[in-house]
Amino acid sequence: MFHPPRTVRFAVAAVTVIAVTGLVGCSTNDTTTPMPGMSGMGHGSSTAPAASPASGPHNQVDVMFAQMMIPHHQQAIEMSDIILAKDGIKSEVTDLATQIKAAQGPEITTMTGWLAGWGQNPSPSMGMDHGMGGGLMSQADMDALRDADGDDAARLFLTGMITHHQGAIAMAKQELANGQNPDAKQLAQNIIDAQQAEIATMNTLLQNL
Repeated sequence: MFHPPRTVRFAVAAVTVIAVTGLVGCSTNDTTTPMPGMSGMGHGSSTAPAASPASGPHNQVDVMFAQMMIPHHQQAIEMSDIILAKDGIKSEVTDLATQIKAAQGPEITTMTGWLAGWGQNPSPSMGMDHGMGGGLMSQADMDALRDADGDDAARLFLTGMITHHQGAIAMAKQELANGQNPDAKQLAQNIIDAQQAEIATMNTLLQNL
């Protein structure tokens, strides 16, 4: 399971800065030059999935969107796995965790295929600093979730996932504003729609704990 390191800063604001300062102007056909700081930083299995690029042209904002959203989704799945492994969690909460896994797992597969097809590293070591942006849970937050039981665990899961979803929505909005690939932009819109609805559900669940 992915455990992002804590040494390098990752913030949604960085997506904005990078996009505004020239990524949109990159050649849409140049898929061989990795993003600065991302070359040679793979982790895990070195076996790339079968190339399955998204249809149409793409730019480096599309690449960054996929590279950042993959580990972001992986942490959401890890959070869901933690809550699903516990006893005494209300079924409404476990149903939501199952729903999140069912949605985000296939999206990881899709984005990984896009990156491989675009000639990009599908699993770069993004070095996201937990808590510094993107709504990521810190290691301390993840440990607290693992250690909690019952309604306390559910509350930590819901509050953490709301923040996590808000970070993903911000990243998806940057893709819509500055990305080029139609498939990537459609996925970004799907993420916004689905996760906004899930945030509303989680707020209701929190009120009933």
